Amino acid sequence: MGVEDAVNRHALTVLEYRKVLELVGDRALSSLGRERVLEMTPGSGMEAAQRELEKVEELAGFLDRRPDWMVPEIPDARRGLKRLRVEGSVLEPLDLYAVALLLTAGRELARGLREAREDLSGLAFLEERLHRDPEREKRLRQIADPEGAVLDSASKELGRIRKRLRNAHNRIVRALEGYLRSLSERFRVPDASVTIRDGRYVIPVRREGKGEVGGVVMDESATGATLFVEPPLALELMNEVKDLEREESREIQRILREESEALRPAHPLLVGSQEALVVFDTLYARARTALAWGGRAPRLLGPESQELEVVAGRHPLLLAREDEEVVPFHLRMDPGERALVVSGPNTGGKTVFLKALGLIVALTQSGIVPPVGPGTRLPWFNDVFADIGDEQSIAESLSTFSAHLSNLREILTHAGPASLALIDEMGTGTDPQEGVALSRAILEELVDRGTLTMVTSHLGALKQLDAPGSGVVNASLQFDPDRIEPTYHLLKGRPGRSYGLAIARRLGFPPKILDRAEGHLPREEARMEDLLTALERKEKEASTLLASLNREKEETHRLRAELKEREEELRERESTAEARAREEARQMLLEARQEVEEAIQEVRGAGEKLGEARGDEVLEEASHRARKRVEDAAQRHRERTPRDAGVDAQERWEGSGGFSPGDRVKLAGSGAKGRVVEHRDDRVVVESSGIRLQVPPTELVSLGKASGGPGGEEPGGRRTAETAEGGTSGAGKSGEGAAAWQGPEVSASPEIDLRGLRVAEVDLEVERALDQAVLGGLEEIRIIHGKGTGALRQRVAEILTGESRVKSFRMGKPSEGGAGVTIARFS
Repeated sequence: MGVEDAVNRHALTVLEYRKVLELVGDRALSSLGRERVLEMTPGSGMEAAQRELEKVEELAGFLDRRPDWMVPEIPDARRGLKRLRVEGSVLEPLDLYAVALLLTAGRELARGLREAREDLSGLAFLEERLHRDPEREKRLRQIADPEGAVLDSASKELGRIRKRLRNAHNRIVRALEGYLRSLSERFRVPDASVTIRDGRYVIPVRREGKGEVGGVVMDESATGATLFVEPPLALELMNEVKDLEREESREIQRILREESEALRPAHPLLVGSQEALVVFDTLYARARTALAWGGRAPRLLGPESQELEVVAGRHPLLLAREDEEVVPFHLRMDPGERALVVSGPNTGGKTVFLKALGLIVALTQSGIVPPVGPGTRLPWFNDVFADIGDEQSIAESLSTFSAHLSNLREILTHAGPASLALIDEMGTGTDPQEGVALSRAILEELVDRGTLTMVTSHLGALKQLDAPGSGVVNASLQFDPDRIEPTYHLLKGRPGRSYGLAIARRLGFPPKILDRAEGHLPREEARMEDLLTALERKEKEASTLLASLNREKEETHRLRAELKEREEELRERESTAEARAREEARQMLLEARQEVEEAIQEVRGAGEKLGEARGDEVLEEASHRARKRVEDAAQRHRERTPRDAGVDAQERWEGSGGFSPGDRVKLAGSGAKGRVVEHRDDRVVVESSGIRLQVPPTELVSLGKASGGPGGEEPGGRRTAETAEGGTSGAGKSGEGAAAWQGPEVSASPEIDLRGLRVAEVDLEVERALDQAVLGGLEEIRIIHGKGTGALRQRVAEILTGESRVKSFRMGKPSEGGAGVTIARFS
């Protein structure tokens, strides 16, 4: 990222900056990327650092959305590229293979960046630097393999030479195997075969057979009983092999020299491509680290800014420990606040806080997104100083206090208005009064210079420097006084207690000694401790109350959501019950129609058989049975009707004003007139022309309230059935005082579904549906027969053609069901 000029080496060392870089570098794709990450230091300039942070955050967001995005293998081709700079140099096969990988990685990354250009616009500069040469890439992969061997495909001549070479080797083996078989049993070794020693073909023979075989002894067994001899026959055949091997070597050198010369003009482009891949690797490592930390890029302010705000800051090394929960801190320094004095007990996290803040600044100025939340704002620091930890040095004869003084002198020598000073345990290691005096003088000097100073201390006198206009602000890391353990929550604006005596009491110190120690505390300090204790108690009570209120608020939200869900469920149940009631009414109507038709058939059959002699009596009897069957069907329907749906319907009836029994009404759809009999569920039962209909109140027009009673005249001049002469129509006289039969109550349905029926079964269903539609005053009916073979559709058309009540019919539109539906309109 640049030259190490914004944070001095001592500060980076005590902050353990190198360990954090190692965490980041471990997420790189290559050793080159890891090396480059480890070289990063703060100080490249505010604008450059801000650009780097934006690039890292952009890539992190993209990787979070696209975890399947493929990244290429990044090779190390530096050795071959370095050789290419020397004119006339020849690359080794491994170097050529590395260059091939370099071209592959450049091509794949360029393609990936091009495809994600809208999401990775900040990385567009890398695509321009990546060198692509598919033909050269393919050629280099034909030459060398990952082990550094030159392939047969490098040239036709090399392939020809190696084929001859393999044949020559095979000839040697065959010749020696034949020779071995021809030897006497006295000289042969059992299960002997041709082997190779020092690149020469040999056969194993017994030592006494050396004179018989001749040739050169290349090796012998551990016991010396077996000799590995290259016989004269092999010497002659190996000459051909050696000649071919020399030809092979010359061809390989020619290929390597030729390819090296072909690559030399592209040397600058290849170097640029290698650099672009390494830069991408560092961005990739930093992006993956930002995702692992949950970090967001801070906004950098100018060095003149006196504001600082860290949201959800955490120590990166603590995040690497998966077994520990890291408590984030929030810190805001407003203009005029130049020093923060953090107090509290030991092991409370004060040193961790200082290191975390220093690392957040150093990482940010290095272009690494630190573990902070959105909204973090940091001024640009020209230098960061740190005096943290015990730096006693025996080699330099420095005590702990002397080492602190050396660091403080360094800070006072170089710190300015754009510097950050981190001082741990200020004023310790010497006489307390002198430590307080020196610490106060240093703090006041740094505040006067405008240096942003973060100090941790146990000295009570430093806690009293927080005053209006002083530039010093108190802070503490909270401690649980009941459990005597830290909570690590940073609280600005209030000093912390040291809890030394409380911890000693918890560890079992004698109460007498502790009571005496409390009596020795200075009055002002004891008073401050009492005040802080009371304040902590009040804060704990307020925190408990706030938590309780939050729980009640959450419970209220939960109950409200539950109530809303229950309300929606009730509405759904009401809608379902209403639909179920309508379906049951429709089924009841069909049952009633069936009962009526069977009763009529029974009456007719009885009349034909008995003649006129006993006709009246038999007809009366059949009529009574038919009426009873219809009433039973109606009663079954009423018993099936859901009670809750009936209650809801009754409420809707009463709420709408309704109609009273006996009121004269007209059906809005058909114009038929009738009289209100009763209301049932959400419908009105109207008697018209001897037929009872169930219709919604909205489809009725009032013709007047009830006047008169039974036996009065209905609208249209028709007498009611009770006073009509001649009894019920078609049944003859019913006898004096006999109640006339009334038709079934109907609830017309605008559609009928014939799917699943046979052709012979549709006539009755269609006729019933037409009857109900006409009585219900519907203007049209939708007949669903499906597409299938078309037989049902044809039969429906034949029925409708012969129906005088049907004015017209047509096939359904695509939105109505198309050829699977027929729409019939009534005259």
